[in-house]
Amino acid sequence: MLGGACQSDQEVRVKVVVDFDECASNAVCMGILPEVFEVRDDGYLYVLNEHPPEEYRERLREAVNGCPTGAISIEED
Repeated sequence: MLGGACQSDQEVRVKVVVDFDECASNAVCMGILPEVFEVRDDGYLYVLNEHPPEEYRERLREAVNGCPTGAISIEED
């Protein structure tokens, strides 16, 4: 059973991927999930945590869906 729990944890782990060529640094994602996304004074988007915890999953999906340029995606890691 313990092995199954570990497998489950691996299945839900995700990686945040940003296509910086498409990103307009408009900070919509930062407004939704500032624990993961930050647009700094230099005008560029920074991903603060490429592997956010499960508790951020719903807001991460909101950030992906809310990105005006579609530059953010989630990949299973």
